[in-house]
Amino acid sequence: MASISMLESRKTGLVVIDMQEKFRPIIRGFDELAEKVGIMVQGCNFLQIPILVTEQYPQGLGETAKEISQYLPSGTKPLEKKTFSACGVSEFDLQLRERHIEQILITGIEAHICVSQTVHDLLKLGYQVHLICDAIGARFEQNQALAFKRLKQAGAIISSVEMSLFELLKTSDNPMFKTIQRLIT
Repeated sequence: MASISMLESRKTGLVVIDMQEKFRPIIRGFDELAEKVGIMVQGCNFLQIPILVTEQYPQGLGETAKEISQYLPSGTKPLEKKTFSACGVSEFDLQLRERHIEQILITGIEAHICVSQTVHDLLKLGYQVHLICDAIGARFEQNQALAFKRLKQAGAIISSVEMSLFELLKTSDNPMFKTIQRLIT
């Protein structure tokens, strides 16, 4: 059995999928989910990890939630999409390749639709995908659980906000250790 590769900051990127305001009233635990994604965005900023954001039909579903957008690096422009998979937007894969990203941290909604289809496509393209499970949501818990099970079977790596950020730090000697520690406590 192949071993699971540990995250390496020089080849890792964060993807935030469709965390838009119009989903707030219909996604179970949206506020907490947006907070977790916001922590991931902040942590990745501190660790200089590239961040890509998608928005599903923003004209109708609105912009990325403020708990997240306020921490995005200056100049971050969400990629608009109508396909469920972010890979349906040619610029998405192009940005991953330009930034030499090989390992992708996935956050967002919905686990069984846009997240699932994006992850399947990324795996097909040869990327290593880490599901940040406490930063991925869905309307219904059973759909989220099924998505995680299926994506793990497909080859995605199960992780969490805290697990992934500390894996990227590698050591308490990292200059960002205290900053990341404060984010998650």
